[in-house]
Amino acid sequence: MTDDGQLEPAAQDEGSIDLLTAALRRDAADLEVYAQVLAGALADALPADAVTVERRRSLADRMAGRPGRIERLDVSTDERRLSLTVARGRASAEVCRVVRGVVLSRRPVPLDEWTRELAAAITARARSDARARAALERLLLGG
Repeated sequence: MTDDGQLEPAAQDEGSIDLLTAALRRDAADLEVYAQVLAGALADALPADAVTVERRRSLADRMAGRPGRIERLDVSTDERRLSLTVARGRASAEVCRVVRGVVLSRRPVPLDEWTRELAAAITARARSDARARAALERLLLGG
C-alpha cells in the first residue's frame, strides 16, 4: 500500500487479474456457453487478428443460418498463443510459446490456469488500449 491508502500498481494488476479470471470462469460449467462468451468478450477486447475461432456447423445450423458450435479458440499475444479446444463436452487447453510465428513449445494446462493466463494477457493489453479497457470493464460488470 502507498502512504495515501491506495494499492500498489502490482497489487492492482493482481486484483484485476483475479477479478477477470473469476468473470471469465463464470460460465465454465457449460463449455459451449463458456466458449461463446469468451469469443464475444475477446472479439471486443483484442485486435481482430489476435483471436481465431473455429466452428463446426451441422446441417441444421447451416439451414437455420446459425454460426455453429465453437470447437477451437486461439488467442495470440506477443509471445504466446492460448488455445482452447472444446470437443464432446470436454475442454483441453494449452499455452504455446511463439517467436516470429513459430511455436517453440506447447504446454497442456488445466482450464483454470489457461483462464488465468488469458486474464493476465487481457489485463496487460487493457493497460495500453482504451477499447480493450472498455471491453474488460463490460466483462467485469457483467454487461
